[in-house]
Amino acid sequence: MKRLLALLSAVITALALALLLPTAPAGAATCAASWNAATAYTGGATVSYGGHNWYAKWWTQNEAPSTAGSGVWSDQGACGGSGPTPTPTPGSCDHPAWVAGRTYTTGSIVRYTNGGLYRATHDNPGYDPVISTWYWEPYSCGPTPTGTPTTTPNPGGFPVSQTQFNQMFPNRNAFYTYQGLLDALGAYPGFAATGSDTVRRQEAAAFLANVNHETGGLVYVVEQNTANYPHYCDTSQPYGCPAGQAAYYGRGPIQLSWNFNYKAAGDALGIDLLHNPNLVQTDPAVAWKTALWYWNTQTGPGTMTPHNAMVNGYGFGETIRSINGSLECNGGNPAQVQSRIDAYQNFTRMLGTVPGSNLGC
Repeated sequence: MKRLLALLSAVITALALALLLPTAPAGAATCAASWNAATAYTGGATVSYGGHNWYAKWWTQNEAPSTAGSGVWSDQGACGGSGPTPTPTPGSCDHPAWVAGRTYTTGSIVRYTNGGLYRATHDNPGYDPVISTWYWEPYSCGPTPTGTPTTTPNPGGFPVSQTQFNQMFPNRNAFYTYQGLLDALGAYPGFAATGSDTVRRQEAAAFLANVNHETGGLVYVVEQNTANYPHYCDTSQPYGCPAGQAAYYGRGPIQLSWNFNYKAAGDALGIDLLHNPNLVQTDPAVAWKTALWYWNTQTGPGTMTPHNAMVNGYGFGETIRSINGSLECNGGNPAQVQSRIDAYQNFTRMLGTVPGSNLGC
């Protein structure tokens, strides 16, 4: 009788435990390795937690699997038993297609139109992954699809990639090469390389925005009004105009003009531009160097160089004043000022930074 009571007691206890403990449904997947708060998980990792398997959509650490919160974990359903952590089949990563204009949070992974995967490094309102590289980085959870672009550091650390440059100037004249710009950077190593990452991006955007305005989007290499050509020879200068009365018209990204400017720029760059002004319209690196010469050394009608305006926090408006402030600033031509501002704001967005204050003049 005692043995029968003991047997019944054991059965009742087992039934109680069965009711209290969770069980995996028939056919449930094998549980992956248990989630660990101290472990850093990359996108594609699978763990078990609370009787379910969970799939990490992006990098995470110390975020318990849940359908709430940041949404980093995707519930893969109930699991039972234990087993090794499943490894995603190479190339089988399933991520949504990128949609322009859709808001993405840091860590979001999308499949771009070229088939490549990209992970958001910063929150953004749907910027293009291959253009706004500050906001996105290439991502791989398997073999990289053929033709997927990779991100490589720009020579000299210039904060504008060739892809971004091409996007900024889709209709540019073939003369204005990206390589020519890179080749010119050595003449003024402090340009777009001074201060914080934000300041460097802002200066690059400010320079290119003014260049955009001066050349109609890098379309014009030389001044279009040929009637002005003979007017740029200041005969009061002791060196005169050895290349000819009409040889010193506007050329290049900031439309270098006047014999005294060709002389000063040439002397600073170690190039005889007084006798060879055509170099500014035949050599891309020389053209970019003259623009950088003005940007980094000349105050024009302003009170500071454009470079100093940007690195010392005076704002984009002061670069306009230094380039053409006598005609545009203080109400002179607000439409032209706004055109420059619009380009600057557009370019800073492309470079993943903010425009700052004091945009107008």
